[in-house]
Amino acid sequence: MTQPSASTSPPIAATALPLAGILAALATVLLWAAGLAVTRFGVTGSLSVWDVIFLRLTPPALLLLPLLWRLGPGFAPGRSGPVALMLLGAGLPFICASSIGTLFAPTAHAGALMPGSMPLFTALLGWLVLRDRLGRGRLIGLGLILAGVLALGGYHLFAGSAGLWRGHLLFLTGGLLWATYTLAARQSGLGPWHAAAVVYVFSALAYLPIYFLALQPRLLIVPVFEIGVQAVQSVLSGLLSMYTFGFAVQKLGAGRAAAFGALVPAMAALLAIPLLGEWPEPITWGGILLIGLGVALASGAFIRHNHT
Repeated sequence: MTQPSASTSPPIAATALPLAGILAALATVLLWAAGLAVTRFGVTGSLSVWDVIFLRLTPPALLLLPLLWRLGPGFAPGRSGPVALMLLGAGLPFICASSIGTLFAPTAHAGALMPGSMPLFTALLGWLVLRDRLGRGRLIGLGLILAGVLALGGYHLFAGSAGLWRGHLLFLTGGLLWATYTLAARQSGLGPWHAAAVVYVFSALAYLPIYFLALQPRLLIVPVFEIGVQAVQSVLSGLLSMYTFGFAVQKLGAGRAAAFGALVPAMAALLAIPLLGEWPEPITWGGILLIGLGVALASGAFIRHNHT
């Protein structure tokens, strides 16, 4: 077989990123950021935070119930531990932390601290539990994320901003929980849709009795529009984003698709301006910049790949 000469240039299509993959990644970023803004809109409006959690869980759970019925609960021998950690990491505890946090801190802080801290905690847990190696570029990125988190959280903590630290702590808890889910999902062997069905259905089953018996639902006395916004958001940011991100991974590769997550903090802050009237302070923009750059570096956005 004749080998190609060294001077032969690869076709443009081999080196260019597919437009469909880029659009899917950008759609994922928009859906994730919009989910944060809509959750903040819900808890600061007529709905209680418990209503918002109900609406975040129930529509996806109903849509995924037939899939869970067909594929099974996922608690096979050797999988019970990882599946239980998945329920902890992406289920009811995560949804409570991310939703309640928006009661205390604005959308820009949620977008910076929660999606921004996820790669940091994922890398830390991967290093501690799975002995994953961290390259120099990734370490620099994680350092920038940590610097952004400390700048944003530390400034408001020492400035005495009332209650913000509670939201920051809950957002960071959400990042840690999602990192736990990420590693547990790798160990579970479940496909992404099966994993989503397990998480949503079992979380809804755990929450519904508590919600109706102890938390005084307000769904019958609030505007239908607000209920509809939360229900649609739960399907879009909870389920549709899974498809768009999976499509982006298929077209771009996991590293480059994940690197688009660097845009989530800035996108969430920008969406909050027209939707909620929340204008980030300069220190918030600085933290967003550091965290966004750190996420891009930690995800390998600037690593050159050898195309064939």
